[in-house]
Amino acid sequence: MLKRLLVLGVLLGLLQGYGLSQGLEQPIVVTQIPLPDPETVPAPLSETERSRFGEKARIVLVSSGGDARVLTEGFASAVDPNVSFDGKRMLFAGKRRPEDQWNIFEMALDGSDARQITRDVGNCRSPVYQSTFYTIVSPEPWYQITFVSDAPGEINEQGDLLSTSLYSCRMDGSEVRRLTFNPSNDFDPHVMPDGRVLYSSWQRSLLSHGVHGRVSLFSVNSDGTDVAIFSGTEGKRIKQMPCVTTQGLCVFVESDTTSWDGSGRLAALKMRRNLHSHQTIGTPRGTLFHSPSPLPDGDLLASGRPQDNTGSHAVYRVDPVTGETSMLYDAPGYHDIQAQLAASRPIPDGRSSIVNEADPNGQLYVLDYSISDTPDLTLDIVRRIRVLEGLPEVRNKTNSDLSDSSRPGPSSESPFTAKRLLGEVPVETDGSVFVEVPANIPIQLQLVDSDGMALRTCGWIWVKNREPRGCIGCHEDGELTPPNRLVSAVEKPPYNLTLPPHRRRTVDFRRDVFPLVGSKCSTAACHASEGSGPVLIEPDGTP
Repeated sequence: MLKRLLVLGVLLGLLQGYGLSQGLEQPIVVTQIPLPDPETVPAPLSETERSRFGEKARIVLVSSGGDARVLTEGFASAVDPNVSFDGKRMLFAGKRRPEDQWNIFEMALDGSDARQITRDVGNCRSPVYQSTFYTIVSPEPWYQITFVSDAPGEINEQGDLLSTSLYSCRMDGSEVRRLTFNPSNDFDPHVMPDGRVLYSSWQRSLLSHGVHGRVSLFSVNSDGTDVAIFSGTEGKRIKQMPCVTTQGLCVFVESDTTSWDGSGRLAALKMRRNLHSHQTIGTPRGTLFHSPSPLPDGDLLASGRPQDNTGSHAVYRVDPVTGETSMLYDAPGYHDIQAQLAASRPIPDGRSSIVNEADPNGQLYVLDYSISDTPDLTLDIVRRIRVLEGLPEVRNKTNSDLSDSSRPGPSSESPFTAKRLLGEVPVETDGSVFVEVPANIPIQLQLVDSDGMALRTCGWIWVKNREPRGCIGCHEDGELTPPNRLVSAVEKPPYNLTLPPHRRRTVDFRRDVFPLVGSKCSTAACHASEGSGPVLIEPDGTP
């Protein structure tokens, strides 16, 4: 049925000069991507490759009658529209010339008054309006935006493309701040009603879901503090393009494999129990969806296309409860995606911040590591907590730490992020830990037994400047209420793990491992005959 509707929409659009419009009560903004040559099969996007998507695209305003007017004339490419809270302006990612980097722009919804916001911050995509933002010493709150950028020039954990992180800045482009520090890719931000930022995050460091890892939903405060997993492990491996409906559902696109545009099936979480309420939206079979966005009545706008690639994306209205769909718009010759209602909407809650960038450090505390999803992690097993720093390889950048002899060499021979040791601290008898660590770097915590063996490792986390960040336990159920007790670790000052970079230690095979092999493993008493020894082979094959 959906395929027949797609064909009918294209035919009517060709006759009328614009797409079929059905049930549009207010105008919408839509991204249009020209259809490729019919003989060309687009290459799939990986979990990490979102910046290539959208070349030669444009943004149009579609009236309630179905007439489309191009808003981004003069741009070589324009994508990722986000309508302001008053419904009068929009943010978008654009390129004036094909060779330009992606930057964030704002313009009026009549196509006038376009102005550039970001400059020299890498490729910037997926902008969204934040609500009001303030600190305790601010004379008044102000508005900001969140966007995605590859500004650090860091190679992701797959080792093939630049990683992307969430950033924020003021409306004039000033005070750019990095919010997330995952060595893989963070993308698709969406501001929830409470002012937090919901986004997709590629988690690969532990390989707990296969060699390609898992793309999960995370939430973070608008200043980068208190990052937390938002979706459980239910559903498919890749979750992206999240949004929150007016009826309290978090709707997103999910799939187990990647397609050329990132499309998949629609699924949802209940905001009241986001970790344990996964459900599939029963949309018609044979259709893949893209870029859902909320409507005031609880329904969604979402783009859909046939799963077999026989048609283009059209804009649908979707009921996230029943799965009922109806086509609203389909322009001939284009994929119509990223539709948003061009109307006012409620302003999310404002957010305050305790971040003080004059302080280079933050704090981490664990209430009780034995509160865990692994019953073997009892209080008599773990002796210490090891804290590791992630060191992503930097492409075409200079970094003062690169000359540091304790930093590993280029990681291009391995897809994993290099690490170095910030330190180890003892665990209190009640399972609590309290440490001070450098801010704005990726960190992992490891539980260590009496033999120095790592028993459990967490995913990448971080602290912001002066942030006191805590967790209940080790991979505990995030819906649990923490124990109501004062733990031993926080009754005294935190262990200080803030050595300067040149004093942080790495494990290097040539320096640390090879001598052990020579002295312990290649002896006559072990794996070698008398007089023989190990030979270290250089990368060029010479001994």
